[in-house]
Amino acid sequence: MKKSFSIIGSTGSIGLTTLKVINRKRKDFYINILVADKNFNLICSQIKKYKPNIFFINNFKIFERVKKKFKSSKTKILHTSDLKFKSIKSSEYTLTAIPGIIGLVSTLEMIKKTKKILIANKESIICGWKLLHKTARKYKTEIIPIDSEHFAIMKLLEKNNIAEIKKIYLTASGGPFLNHKVSAIKNAGPKEALRHPKWKMGKKISIDSATLMNKILELIEAQKLFNIPQKKLEIVIHPQSLVHAIIELKNGLYKFIYHHNSMIIPIANAIFGDKLLIDEIYPEHYKKNVFLNNFSFQKVDKKKFPIIKIKNRLNEHKSTAIIINAVNETLVDLFLQKKVAFFDIFRTILRVLNDRNYKKYAVKDPKSINEIFLIDKWARDISIKKI
Repeated sequence: MKKSFSIIGSTGSIGLTTLKVINRKRKDFYINILVADKNFNLICSQIKKYKPNIFFINNFKIFERVKKKFKSSKTKILHTSDLKFKSIKSSEYTLTAIPGIIGLVSTLEMIKKTKKILIANKESIICGWKLLHKTARKYKTEIIPIDSEHFAIMKLLEKNNIAEIKKIYLTASGGPFLNHKVSAIKNAGPKEALRHPKWKMGKKISIDSATLMNKILELIEAQKLFNIPQKKLEIVIHPQSLVHAIIELKNGLYKFIYHHNSMIIPIANAIFGDKLLIDEIYPEHYKKNVFLNNFSFQKVDKKKFPIIKIKNRLNEHKSTAIIINAVNETLVDLFLQKKVAFFDIFRTILRVLNDRNYKKYAVKDPKSINEIFLIDKWARDISIKKI
């Protein structure tokens, strides 16, 4: 019997990779729901190829064009304003991959409508983990993180508990500026910052990789997902992007997860588990023998990546992470529009954390999405004033 799969963010890099994995096992799955924003060509292609039961489109103009083109299709073409979570059919698997805090609502609601939820939206976990975890327990939904680092930590923790671990290391490639001088990084624009040497990713995550904010966010994510004390978490530069997480045990041994830098591997493992034969899903894998590659590790250069300096402030108050995430999202968007300089992202985060009203919002312990969004809005508004 075929299993149902829904993807929230089907035209982004993670959504496309997941569809590629599913396509290798088409006889085992059917597509229930796809959600996308405005990529007309990809949306049309996915309707033709995967024939989902429903396709929700966020951009109204694109929605109208697609609906007109597929007026005779069996796929229901709907605008996201018509998305009523209570009325949609449940899925065996759901992937949520809309970047930013905007993905929190759909992630929370889809937990109620699926057995296994694969989360690529780290901002949902960072800002709303308590709500996600509580809802997942209520609906008996399994949460599986598919960031390569957190999936690797999850697998490493299957045979080692937190008490046995001295340190957990999250690896960072160093992004496009690892070997640049600080003066060159200072004047870098979006074009240079988006040129990641190892991963093909969306614009927001690519900029986060260039600043190293992605690792700050992943560190917060690891704390929440696995209940790991921050003092046990470290960030280390690993340019080859082959080792995705390392645990240092108290007995002197180290363990790590090592695989080719493709999101196909964590996604396929999250879906198929121990039954996975990777050559069936990713035959190119064996043409790229990663065991013949050299790899190295180095400390984070605080001059090149000054954002690492906020690491010790992450647990300052209950909502500090929400504020940091909001300011970062705002500044990344402005940087992509060429309205701020690259290092303004870090500087503005620091200014907001030092604002006289910061503590008033940071000490709040939000109990609902609305409360989270109120804190988020304050941080976004004040960040504009701090530039």
